[in-house]
Amino acid sequence: MHIPDNYLSPSTCAVLGAAMAPVLAVSVKKVKEEITKAQMPMLGIGAAFSFLVMMFNVPVPGGTTAHAIGGTLVAILLGPFSACISVTAALLIQALLFGDGGILAFGANAFNMAFVLPFTGYFVYKCIKDRAKSERGEYIGAIVGSYVGINAAALMAAIEFGIQPLLFRNAAGQALYCPYPLAASLPAMLIPHLLVVGVVEAFFTASILAFIRKISPGSIYEGGIKRSKAVYALLAALICLVPLGLLAGAAAWGEWAPDEIGAVVSGGAALGYVPEKILHGFKLSALMQDYSVQGLPASAGYILSAVCGVAVMVILFKIAGGFIRDKKRNGTRA
Repeated sequence: MHIPDNYLSPSTCAVLGAAMAPVLAVSVKKVKEEITKAQMPMLGIGAAFSFLVMMFNVPVPGGTTAHAIGGTLVAILLGPFSACISVTAALLIQALLFGDGGILAFGANAFNMAFVLPFTGYFVYKCIKDRAKSERGEYIGAIVGSYVGINAAALMAAIEFGIQPLLFRNAAGQALYCPYPLAASLPAMLIPHLLVVGVVEAFFTASILAFIRKISPGSIYEGGIKRSKAVYALLAALICLVPLGLLAGAAAWGEWAPDEIGAVVSGGAALGYVPEKILHGFKLSALMQDYSVQGLPASAGYILSAVCGVAVMVILFKIAGGFIRDKKRNGTRA
């Protein structure tokens, strides 16, 4: 679901980035009001969970791959505004260090995965949980909420892809950016997420939620957040398992490299050309592009990438917690 650079027009990216800016501003304000210095590192743990689960690619119908995101899980554990900040941080690290998702398209990716997904998922979860008023109801809410949340995000990405060829074409009628209209992008994105990825997201959410509830019953948003060695052990286990994400092999739909897209078959025929802006557009060479390290086997590079990504996010939010402490010392509300 990570939209690469040059698949969306600059104007589309600008609109979605502008829409995401007030969401982040409100989220930062809410986090300052709700999260203490001691709790702040848990936002880094939430970002790490989301980052790691996105590395587990799974094969989906159509011969492509996709992945869960964990946004609803983080919203349940930390609150939707904290989830917005955590998932946004994960997406930023992915784009800058690993080339996963575009720099220009960062606002669009954040809008889909850090706003639409966790807020939609959390709203559905809360509605079911508040009406059921039982532990079983909570788990049903988590399952349904995470399933709905990731499909809502997939729908947004499909629309963003699909409007490009309607709005931006050259004189010959060829698409300048993403070449696939809504008739292709909607089923290509929604069918795999409805059939496979939504189920994976729901399973991941329910499983991790059950684990967290068992080791630290107070670690739910309304009841406070606690860290424990078991949480870090779970992160370590996920890091060791991330090479499983390499087994899927194929690229995700809409994430093809410029030298691949011309041969992609859609509607029974290959595209036959590379859109001009995809071929000659903006490109950033990331330090660990595609979660790889030169000279290391793919699996080792994947694990090292996971370690680096998790470390950066944990340190980032640890530093952010220091700013909250300093503000409280000065007598102002963090």
